[in-house]
Amino acid sequence: MEWIPISGGRVPAGEWHPAQEVATLWWAATPLTVAGVPVTGLTLPHAAQLAHQLGARMPTSAEWEWMASSAARRFPWGDDAPSREHANLRGLGPGHPTPVRTHPAGRTPDGLWDVSGNVWEWTTAPWRRDRVALLRGGSYHSLAQYAECAHANDVPPGIASLGIGLRPVRDTDPAPPTRGDTP
Repeated sequence: MEWIPISGGRVPAGEWHPAQEVATLWWAATPLTVAGVPVTGLTLPHAAQLAHQLGARMPTSAEWEWMASSAARRFPWGDDAPSREHANLRGLGPGHPTPVRTHPAGRTPDGLWDVSGNVWEWTTAPWRRDRVALLRGGSYHSLAQYAECAHANDVPPGIASLGIGLRPVRDTDPAPPTRGDTP
């Protein structure tokens, strides 16, 4: 798995989180994959367990939003409306998850792939009293508005779907790759 550092900063308050500082974090360059296709069908507890096995964790919703937008972009790639070159969204793709790295115009300026579209990404919302989980980024079945960096979908943590995956994050510089690391 390739890890990319994203500098921290102050994420402004949004519908889904209070204003807060986000630390510099190491993000997986793509959602977790097997044979190049996002791993899906994960409940939040299962996704958290997989992240832990990778020496990582689940991102918070505010961390995800900062990574996707740096508080300035409407979509992870910029302000242009999504096209087939940007993301796998409803009407722009085949109607199922596709291999990551298929949409080069949709990369973030920092080099992360598939941040919007293809599969939703689990995040946590520790400041919420109801402890509901938040999905970020939209999926292959989502309308373009769900691919916006500020959008989140609140769901019960036990839900699983072909359209939900995981992008783990690390708080510190990852160790050099070893045999058996997930591609």
